Amino acid sequence: MLKGNKGEWSEVYVLLRLLADGKIFAADSDLNKLESIFFPIIKIIRTEVVGEVKEYLPGNNISIYFNGKKIKEVPAEILNNEANELLAVINNRESTGAFSIEKTERFMDEIFCYRLTAPASDKSDITMELLDINTGYRPIVGFSIKSELGSSPTLLNAGKTTNFIYKVKHNYPNMVNEANAIYRVSGGRNHTDVRGRISRITEERGTLEYYDMNNRTFKDNLMLIDTSMDKIIATMLLYFYKDGISDCESMVNRLEQENPLNYGNINAYRYKFKKFLTAVALGMKPATVWDGLDEATGGYIVVTRDGNVLAYHIYNRNYFEEYLLKNTKYETASTSRHEFGEVYTDNGEDFIKLNLQVRFK
Repeated sequence: MLKGNKGEWSEVYVLLRLLADGKIFAADSDLNKLESIFFPIIKIIRTEVVGEVKEYLPGNNISIYFNGKKIKEVPAEILNNEANELLAVINNRESTGAFSIEKTERFMDEIFCYRLTAPASDKSDITMELLDINTGYRPIVGFSIKSELGSSPTLLNAGKTTNFIYKVKHNYPNMVNEANAIYRVSGGRNHTDVRGRISRITEERGTLEYYDMNNRTFKDNLMLIDTSMDKIIATMLLYFYKDGISDCESMVNRLEQENPLNYGNINAYRYKFKKFLTAVALGMKPATVWDGLDEATGGYIVVTRDGNVLAYHIYNRNYFEEYLLKNTKYETASTSRHEFGEVYTDNGEDFIKLNLQVRFK
């Protein structure tokens, strides 16, 4: 029996909804449907097992092909009904954990769909051949899927690779011991109080100065976006941990006000940070060498809370970048798992690592 969380079942909903509709609409930066911009779907392609290619062609009847041979037709109305029922089940489910939906799974078997999500080896959550109604071009493109039906997903997952290193400059002899003694109590347990430790440093007129990144691969990836990208993010991390600002757009506004890199055109901060968010959304990973190309070549699909399936494609990339900026925030991950938040001494100098994790609001 298949089990998945709301986000994983949302991928099945996207498949059923798009096949029933036969097209996908674009969205603006506020996730409103753009009725005048849509992409007819020629087919949706699934490869659940190496060497087995299934193609689903929309129409009044959905034609299903296996390795180029037609094996079944299913009325679009049936897929529409199944999509609506699946959406209702997902929305009515209170638990955020994994669950099964027997009726949907039975129907999935009928259309030869045996997995909730794309294989881990795939670079995209769904692959489609679309029609560009302006040029007649028929590209085969992959999309990442983000669902608003479940809990807000992370955009950039935390790891030791996403730690930024800061030099702690101070003249207080007992700084390391006193800062590291600061914890906050939650659920009856002591947790590293990163903000409290930074406050202690600043109380003693200490400062944090960006020094380096913990992982060279991530730093090199950021340099493909911009040679100052690490410095921009490092400054924003201080806004988050030192000043308590978590909203990405608010942090960019702060950058524009303070202009720490002395840009002649302060729009550079917004432009560059949006490029960073977009790179992460479309496939750049901190620990993997990145070639600057999008892994999700089509773009991003968002399942809205009311069940709309909307796309950010190459033609509305500016909307997508603005959407990401408006709808993301920094958050604190596990300090013990990712080894940050403790002041330490190296070669007579003091340092602290701060971690980057970005989540949708």
